[in-house]
Amino acid sequence: MSDFDAIVVGAGPAGSCAAIVLARAGKRVALIERGPFPGSKNMYGGVIYPRILDELIPEWWLHAPIQRWITRRSTMIMTETQALNVDFRTQAWGQPPYNGATAYRPDFDHWLADVAVGAGTTLICSTTVTGLLHDANGHVSGVTSDRPDGDLTAPIVIACDGVNSFLAKQEGLYGAVDADNYTLGVKETLSLPKHVIDERFGVRGNEGVDIEIVGCTGSVNGGGFIYTNLDTIAMGLVLKLSKLTAQQQRPEEILATLKLHPAVAPLIEGAEIKEYSAHLIPKAGLSMIPSLAGNGIMVAGDAAALCLAAGIWLEGVNFAFASGMYAGETAVEALNAGDTSAGGLRGYKRRLEQTFVLKDHKKLRKVPALVLSDRVQHSYPGMVTAIAERMFRVDNPDPKPGLGHIVKQERKSAGLKWMHMVRDAWIGFRSFW
Repeated sequence: MSDFDAIVVGAGPAGSCAAIVLARAGKRVALIERGPFPGSKNMYGGVIYPRILDELIPEWWLHAPIQRWITRRSTMIMTETQALNVDFRTQAWGQPPYNGATAYRPDFDHWLADVAVGAGTTLICSTTVTGLLHDANGHVSGVTSDRPDGDLTAPIVIACDGVNSFLAKQEGLYGAVDADNYTLGVKETLSLPKHVIDERFGVRGNEGVDIEIVGCTGSVNGGGFIYTNLDTIAMGLVLKLSKLTAQQQRPEEILATLKLHPAVAPLIEGAEIKEYSAHLIPKAGLSMIPSLAGNGIMVAGDAAALCLAAGIWLEGVNFAFASGMYAGETAVEALNAGDTSAGGLRGYKRRLEQTFVLKDHKKLRKVPALVLSDRVQHSYPGMVTAIAERMFRVDNPDPKPGLGHIVKQERKSAGLKWMHMVRDAWIGFRSFW
């Protein structure tokens, strides 16, 4: 008899959600975490979109350790000296049903894992899974770990071990690794009194702000972000890995330059650095998603490259919630049927295809490459901000130029060809419409 019905590796959002579903179905499930507690290896501060939790943990907002509810969403396009902001706010996002929230991942992940433990999950911390066990037929039958006598057996293993999943690679679910498919996320958590954050960002109470930035990473393709927590600001960059390694500037230097920008410096003035952290992010979307299931194994969350970097959306935790839930449901289905082969686990991909998880990835499959293209990164920001500056500038006694004339001149100045602009616009239209 196996030690467990299922083993979940990684107590992040995907792993905890999978464990909750399995435990509530009466299955014996182990949730293995390499850190001393769930969330201990995660970066502080970030935006999560927890709508999918409604069906798993009703009224989760009454219990989850949330910092602020995002009621203001901004997209900033900048050059070295300019910034154009598209700003939206709504009070509706500050009350149930909430749209998005900032949270400290160590706190949030710990809370979610506690829900899994409360449902009957066995949580095993400070344990690194070092490999997979296989039965005589070559099916996954458990895991090995760095603990003495640390082998654990189960007919199903759900790999939620993060980006660049070691277990998925060992099982051959990933193809060749391409550095062009990844970005490096770097972030500082900056401490400021709550009333200062409220005043500078124009919010009150537990209202929060999410600012996404394009054109802030110099010669490296990428983007920036600023999120408000109660008494800290999370500020950072997402940098295309292949571009970063091709030049000499370090990530912290690029971030330091952004902090000095006239549109950013007043927001963080006097802040004290509380934490600096970095991690890899899968950014290529649908094109890099591995095989999602094999004989006795499924992959979920970042381990399955389920992260959507689509310009106005930068999402990952919600895909982790959903993929973990659906992996758990599929595992229960397979265990009840007595078939944990790849065929018995095919319901996992079907569930992902029938929901936003793969539907969004398929619809927006061309957007990650567009957003990180040289034109979007290095040509359009200068053209857009120059057009805005000329529209708002008063050049009396000269007459006001028409918008068409300004666009024509600034397009030429930016070295952009109409056919490239039309092509990019068409990709954007087809993806977002």
